[in-house]
This record gives sequence, structure tokens and C-alpha cells, in this order.
Amino acid sequence: MKKRWVINTPPETNKIQELAHKINCNPIIANLLLQRGINSPEVAQAFFYPSLNMLHDPFLMQDMDKAVDRLDKAIAREEKVMIYGDYDVDGTTAVALLYKYLKNKCNKNNLEYYIPDRYTEGYGVSVKGIDYAAENGFSLIIVTDCGVKAVEKVRYAKEKGIDIIICDHHTPGEILPDAVAVLDPQRADCQYPYKWLSGCGVSFKLVQAHSIKHNLPMSELYRLLDLLCVSIASDIVPITGENRILAYFGLQQLNEKPSLGLKTIIEVSGIDKEITINDIVFRIGPRINAAGRVESGNKAVALLTADEKLSANDIASAINIFNDKRKKLDHDITEEAIAHILHSEIEPSKKTTVLFNPRWHKGVIGIVASRLTESFYRPTIVLTESNGMATGSARSVEGFDLYYAISQCSELLENYGGHKYAAGLTLRLENIELFKEKFEQIVRETINEEMLTPQINIDAQLKLSDITPELYDMLQKFAPFGPNNSIPVFMTENVVNFIGTRRVGRNHEHLKLVVVDDTRVCKDRSGIGFNMGYLYDEVNSGKYFDICYSLQENEFMGKTDIQMILKDIRFNTSGKENERNEESKA
Repeated sequence: MKKRWVINTPPETNKIQELAHKINCNPIIANLLLQRGINSPEVAQAFFYPSLNMLHDPFLMQDMDKAVDRLDKAIAREEKVMIYGDYDVDGTTAVALLYKYLKNKCNKNNLEYYIPDRYTEGYGVSVKGIDYAAENGFSLIIVTDCGVKAVEKVRYAKEKGIDIIICDHHTPGEILPDAVAVLDPQRADCQYPYKWLSGCGVSFKLVQAHSIKHNLPMSELYRLLDLLCVSIASDIVPITGENRILAYFGLQQLNEKPSLGLKTIIEVSGIDKEITINDIVFRIGPRINAAGRVESGNKAVALLTADEKLSANDIASAINIFNDKRKKLDHDITEEAIAHILHSEIEPSKKTTVLFNPRWHKGVIGIVASRLTESFYRPTIVLTESNGMATGSARSVEGFDLYYAISQCSELLENYGGHKYAAGLTLRLENIELFKEKFEQIVRETINEEMLTPQINIDAQLKLSDITPELYDMLQKFAPFGPNNSIPVFMTENVVNFIGTRRVGRNHEHLKLVVVDDTRVCKDRSGIGFNMGYLYDEVNSGKYFDICYSLQENEFMGKTDIQMILKDIRFNTSGKENERNEESKA
């Protein structure tokens, strides 16, 4: 698929030079800092050297004082407290974090967690969960990673004599639930300075506030940051501001002294190096998610709160099996969906993908929606049947507000919620075709063609001679990388194949590239283009081309080198190529 290269507008040269001089750094680094809004030595110092002292006061969050007061009453009166959370990584880590904190503050026999069944209860606060709480004498439910739109369910709980504290981060509806406290930085009336916490992050702010009120040691709280880091990475929230601080120290905890449950997941994942955000996204998070997708999210919380090695090993092994099953389901359904689109007469011409199959496994349709978005690059919704309704997951493309488009179809929906780029929805089976038509119409009216072409954002142009160990070391200080703090992507123009370019991989699907540019300062630079083996002949033809890439350290046979991880190659059939042809004629 053709990609659109978008080079970030560089700051003014004098500003780059001024910041580079003030902090004594390479102008390339100063350019990257300024693009991230870091424009002074003080802000740069805070960015490169985060501190937990920089975390915001949790009492700035609307309703936080009410939430802490109600929690204190529950502890003092020895009330039964239920922690209720979503079945995904964010929800299960949030439940585990609250449970691990509170089990030392109240009678453990009065504390229980509850994860709704994805298939019988669906997303969010369920009547079944409230009934269970009422039947078993729970008078307080702390709801995390969901609940901000559960107006009717909160009213039902109140009728049962149950108070609710909500810790959510999703976009609220027009009316907030009548809970004891609704903690959500997305609330219109919430003055909390950072708006992009994960659900687990909002739960962390609750226990941080409780710790501050009771002057408890922060060291106890900070031991929970490994769970929070896993949620930040897996829920794809921006790694900026407070999230970046929490992820920075959470990664330290995860690498140096992870909790038993996470340590066991790391072991079954086969990770034997320093853990990064990518490792969480692609290896740790999917295993935690697999429990809720294939069986029950309770298994994930049981592992994340485990304090006995044998039990943790047993649960981790089961979760690993769930993950293998999840991967097969994901692969098979994705292949079926792609085949349907390719063989349809009308699907290829649409601006959207909305597919329904009652046989598809509810636990993996979110993953399938993501894969279809990658393949066809347009807003995508995948639906299956559950409890007599159509339920599904939606994913968007960069720049397009999917949540808004879905909200414009609300008259056809029973329930929906989510973010700009990801959402969930439920509708009646008889409304599927009407919804497809309305959603296609809304997207067609509001999306532009640029949004329908995959975009590569390029931070800066480099010459190959700019790539040095010193530059690479400074780039590592920008980590942890993630949304809104992506690993820097560079572009080099007019490179040409050098000796050593070849196809690699089991099926020769990858391209191992060795190139030089026109500076003649750097002898050559190597890189790898995954799934770019098909470009070998053209690269080897002597044509000049442009490359965009990120940088990564590569160790091979005891030798460490900096290699380019190619994002795309763009062939140049004019300019340098014509110039070279003229030289050969002469």
C-alpha cells in the first residue's frame, strides 16, 4: 500500500541553534525537542530526567475528596468492598492495583474483585454484577476502566443500597451517573491538568490520594507502578506528561523487581532482555488480554495478584495456552474477513469496513478490526452475535474521529463508548444494515482522502554521516516511546545500493539493505526492511531512492552496530538519477 510521507515542519533555525547551545546538544536533538514542545533547558531537564515528584496532586481531580472519604468510611466500618473492572489489560491491571493496595488497608475477607464475563455480561457495569454484590452483602463497589456512562446501572445499584465510586477515563455522556464519586479527567468540569490517563492510571490517582491523606509511605504505592506501566502501554494512551513519568518508573520496576504475577508472564513470554514498551504491547499485554478474550478476565487478575509461585506458574501456563488459541482465532477470522472484502463487488469502493458474522469469536474481534484497518486503511467495525444482539469493536485511521461518527448513528445503537480511535458498540440484529449505511454516509461526508492513505510522520532529514553512536545515545533519552512520543523517524534522500544488499528471512521476504548517500562522508550504512524483499530488484538496479527509518542498535557476532529500521522506500526517477545518467553519457 502506498504511504504518504509527511515531514514535520521544523522549528526556526535560530530557535534550534539557541536550544542546542543552551543544553549543549546536537541540533538534531534540539529540533526533536522543540517539535515535542520542549523549548527551555528546564523543560528539557524534566523530560530527560523524570521524577515522581512531578506527579500532579490527585485532589485536583473532580470528586477525589468524596471518593477518599467514602473509601475511608468503608474501611472504618468494615464494609464489604467489591472492585469491579473491565476484562481487558487496562481493566484487569486496574483491579489488581486497587486490590493489592486495599488488601493491606482493610479486612481481606471484606474485599473481592469482579470481572464481568465478556460473553454473558458484555462490556461495562452489569446487572448480574450488581445483583451478585447485593446478594453477598457488598455496600461499596469501586468501578474501574468503565462506568462513566452507566447511568441506569448506577441507579439500579443505589436502589439495592450499594454506593459506587467510578474510576474511568472514557468520554462521558451528557449525563453523569449519580455515583458517590465519578473520577474521570475527561469530565467537562474536571480541572485535572492531565487528561489522558489510562483507567488504571485513574485508579492509581485514587490510591495516591488515599496515601497522601493518611501520610502513608509512597514507596508502597510505587511498587504498583509495574501494573500501571503495563496498562499505559497496552491501552495505547499518549506517553506524554504524567503518563510518561509513570511509564518511565513503571518500566524500571518491571525490569528490576516486578511483582510475582508479571514476572511469571515475562518468563512464559520468553523475554530475556531489558523490557520496553513494545515488549508490553506485543508480548506481555496480549497474554493478559487472552484470559478475558478466551475464558475469563478473573484468571488475569488472579495471576496479577498472586503471591505464591506455584499458583502463579499454573495460571501463567493456562494463560499462555489461551494466548495460543487467541492467535489462531485471530488469524482464521482475519483471513476470512479479508477474503470476504476482496471478493465483494461493493466493499472495495467503500470508505468504511463494517462486517458482521454471528460465528466469529467475540474475544478477538477487536484484534481483527485492528488488522483490517491496517490492511485496508479505513474506519473499521467488526461485529458478531452475543446474547441475541450484534456487538463489536471499531478502529479508526489517523486523524479521523471514529467516536464522533459512531455517535451520529446513536439512534440505531443500544450502547456505545470509547475514544477517537477505538470504540465498542452494541445494536439490534435488525439494525445492522441500516447502521452500515448510516455509518458509511457519515464517514464519507467527514473523512478526506489524505486520511485514507497511511501516513508516515518524519521528524527530520539526515545525511547518513549524521548517524553516530553519540546521536543514538541521546535518542534513547527520549524513551519510553509511544503515542505522542513516538520513536523518531528520519528521512535520507538520494541513497543508492552498495555492496551487500540481499534478501533475508525464511521466504526471502525481508530486505537487508546497505546504502551510501551523495555526501561521500560515510562509507555505507545498513538497514533492514521487513516484508520489503519484493523491492530487491529495483533497489539493486542502480536507481537512486529516498528512505525513511528509525534507528536501532543491532548486535551480531559480538559486534554492535546502529542499523536503520526501514519504514518505506521511495524511488527517485528524476533529479539524482537523471544527473547520474548525464554523467555516464559524458
